[in-house]
Amino acid sequence: ESPKQQRSIVKMAIIKICLLLFAAEASAGGSKSSRYVMGLDGGTESVRCGVFRSDGTCVATAAAEYPTSFPKAGWAEQNPDDWWNCLAKAVREALELSSKEGVTGADIAGLCMDTTSCTVVALDKDGSPVRPAIIWMDCRAAAEAEAVIDLGRGDRALEVNCAGEGPLSAEWMLPKALWLKRHEAANWAKAETVCEYQDFVNFKLTGRWCVGSCGVATRWHWDAKKVLDQRNCKQPVVAGDGRPLSLLERIDLRDLAEKWPYSNPTDLVATGEVVGGLSAAAAEALGLPEGIPVAQGGADAFVGVLGLGVASPGKLALITGSSHLHLSLAQHPAEHSGANAGAPGVWGVYRSAPIPATCLAEGGQSSTGSTLRWFRSFVDASEGAASSPLSYAELDAEAAKIGVGAEGLVAIGEFQGSRTPVTDPRARGALVGLSLRHSRAHVWRALLEATCLGTRAAIEALSSAGHGSSTEIAVAGGATKSMLWLQMHADVTGKTVVVGECPNAPLLGCAMLAAVAASLYPTPEAAAGAMYRAALRVEPQPDQVRAYDRLFEKYKKVAVLVREASRVIQDDN
Repeated sequence: ESPKQQRSIVKMAIIKICLLLFAAEASAGGSKSSRYVMGLDGGTESVRCGVFRSDGTCVATAAAEYPTSFPKAGWAEQNPDDWWNCLAKAVREALELSSKEGVTGADIAGLCMDTTSCTVVALDKDGSPVRPAIIWMDCRAAAEAEAVIDLGRGDRALEVNCAGEGPLSAEWMLPKALWLKRHEAANWAKAETVCEYQDFVNFKLTGRWCVGSCGVATRWHWDAKKVLDQRNCKQPVVAGDGRPLSLLERIDLRDLAEKWPYSNPTDLVATGEVVGGLSAAAAEALGLPEGIPVAQGGADAFVGVLGLGVASPGKLALITGSSHLHLSLAQHPAEHSGANAGAPGVWGVYRSAPIPATCLAEGGQSSTGSTLRWFRSFVDASEGAASSPLSYAELDAEAAKIGVGAEGLVAIGEFQGSRTPVTDPRARGALVGLSLRHSRAHVWRALLEATCLGTRAAIEALSSAGHGSSTEIAVAGGATKSMLWLQMHADVTGKTVVVGECPNAPLLGCAMLAAVAASLYPTPEAAAGAMYRAALRVEPQPDQVRAYDRLFEKYKKVAVLVREASRVIQDDN
């Protein structure tokens, strides 16, 4: 072992001893029912903080917004110092609110933060940014993403990208790092550490550099399970085993491995494990006691899976918003069984994500809620006028009066390309079957149905790859605000739709992980079982299910024709 590795191991041992002492002191301070934890959600626009009882009840929440700059088309950047300042502000405001319920900083037994993924940070030897962070939505590295697939074709690390065929999103770690090396050589040379928002904030909270199992598994092309097995002495430690070193060699990015905050398997901290105790400097900034255990979080959507109560194999989660994200948990398949290889249109499987005991498969629809927002703004006659804007509820009420199939109008919702089950960035949306009889209510219903039919297609793709067999879907996000849309999801998929009591699944997921770090629950699975409560169950209606079965067959045929037409139109341009 190198001196750097030895120092890392010694430091980890000291941290564990300190945390055991803190846990013993905390356990003497009250029963489990009287303990509180803090969840922090580092989103695209703000940091949100929630104080929770250990049973999952939310006591108080607060948020602090930070700006995003857009220097060029397709670029999106943030200042990491803004994250930290807003984190401190949100925590102090949440504590002020919770004090009205008799809860103070001294009552907080643990905390955890999730962040956007993959927001890449380059830092100098002092841990200061050498440039603004390149946030998740930044797509400047599109050419580098194509280069990674082309140069790395056949490398096992790429199997998580639709069985190695791609595409690889420009959002991921390798394309962004490659862009930095190619286009900002001086900053690349100056960067001692290249990591994510998640790793940066954990360092600011604890003073410890490490990486998270969920992040490296889902966006860094690591085999996190292999590294965890090495760390836990289930496998011999092999240099680079579990990291994509052969892929890095192929794409001329071998030096990235030296910039990641990782020197040996003890530097990989699994979701829900303790990163370290809250440092004195962080405690002063946040208004919390020094030494509180800080749990490893992960990407907001994947931590949100836990916040939906989805913590065991076979379950399905649906995160809704501008887009739809379909996530399925499974048991770890035997290595080299072929079950790790993924499938067309499916990302994953990611081993040891979102928690060590599971692997994760991912499907997606690129434009769902964003398509609905587009149409509402398109038909809203009040825009720019003194009258109230057209509401989603009004459009839903109109669409509810129309039957399945919108009287012969079929929408294809691929307005920003298609991801699952067919990955095609050139795919575009369409309304097929329009007549003079159709009104805005018909179009609204057709667009709602298109999203749900696309969700069914994505779930069937996951199922064909061996995932997503659950009879239930746990749903979070914008879709939960529309009873009509929730019922459609149930009827189109034939599955029960479940909505949780807590509207912010990532925040609750962080609270669960904080409770594990505080020794209030033994595992993330146990915390999810105790802290999640369903508020609503929407059952599929048999007659509607049969009607949507027939519509789905038409939808699949129309989607193929529209995809072909989209290519023809774009070729002509």
